[in-house]
Amino acid sequence: MFCLDTYLRESEDYEIHMSRAGFKECAKFIEKNAKEFVRVKAGEKIVGARIIGIPPIPIGLDEVECTIMIPYTKPCYGTAVVEIPVETEEIQRIKTLAIK
Repeated sequence: MFCLDTYLRESEDYEIHMSRAGFKECAKFIEKNAKEFVRVKAGEKIVGARIIGIPPIPIGLDEVECTIMIPYTKPCYGTAVVEIPVETEEIQRIKTLAIK
């Protein structure tokens, strides 16, 4: 099972686009900068982490690079926009969670 907290501590294969920001700022960043994005309900599990924030929550998708861009909130640290590599199947799974 994938654990996002552990991945971010132990890997260098990710990019932080914003940090210590508000959720609304991070959501706007994803909507503006992701190649594609979908919106999901708060509490959906994306790469092993329940995504929290003001719904609907945007998740950025890049099928060419096989990455996703998510808002990641940590208590006392605020919200960050993190882009991480994923399998193509995870991108397809996220698309099935999209709010229509």
